[in-house]
Amino acid sequence: MSARTLAPLGRRRVAIAESRAVGAYRLLSCGDPQGPAPRPGQFYMLAAEERWGGGADERPFLPRAFSFLRARDGRLDFLLEEIGPGTRRLAELAPGDGLLLTGPFGAGFSAPPADSRALLVGGGIGIVPLVCWQDELLAAGRGATTLLGFRDAAHAEGASLAQAPVVVTDDGSVGRSALVTELLEEELDSGGEPTVYACGPPPMLEQVRAICAQRGVPAQLALESGMACGFGACFGCVVPTRGGYVRLCVEGPVLDADELDTALAAA
Repeated sequence: MSARTLAPLGRRRVAIAESRAVGAYRLLSCGDPQGPAPRPGQFYMLAAEERWGGGADERPFLPRAFSFLRARDGRLDFLLEEIGPGTRRLAELAPGDGLLLTGPFGAGFSAPPADSRALLVGGGIGIVPLVCWQDELLAAGRGATTLLGFRDAAHAEGASLAQAPVVVTDDGSVGRSALVTELLEEELDSGGEPTVYACGPPPMLEQVRAICAQRGVPAQLALESGMACGFGACFGCVVPTRGGYVRLCVEGPVLDADELDTALAAA
């Protein structure tokens, strides 16, 4: 298991410093001077201070789990896509608005062996934990090849947040028309002894797991699951592994691929 930063007790109120569109996504930045520095792959539970639980059907009730994009000088960046009442409330936040957060939670990525290169594979909003991991690897003088896949050009604008990624889209509007797992296979065919780090939708992660298992390549997968608390009390994010059930918010969200029979179990 990788080293982790432990979350302080209680929920913190922070202020939104920036909110801007990045193609189909929204980047939220906030100051968190009282919070500890998180590890790449860890996540936070977020809720808007105002109008949370007071909209249509009084939803949403629970905070939402988000990996952090970057953490620098007491400031946290998050990237989100508006897909429901929770993400809609967060996307509506403007500079100065209050954000309630707890975290960082979970276990993040572990460094590759000294003789292994890092191969980062992200799909859609799954690029988020890979961006801060790429930053850390490059700052440590480690090579990191980054492969990103998106639906279309609007979503592919998220690639601007990473450093020199190779980008493909489903419709060919940016890069060529291909799946990011096709790029992964091509990269593995080029040789070397990489360690793969991946985050994205469960079907993509299952393909990554199967490709790496077939080739004997070590991989770490950042999985997603519905979470209510973030610290292991509710057992809402339990997934099966070869060693038994684990809570993604505590034992994960990053798991070694060889612990899983399938990544689809986290869907």
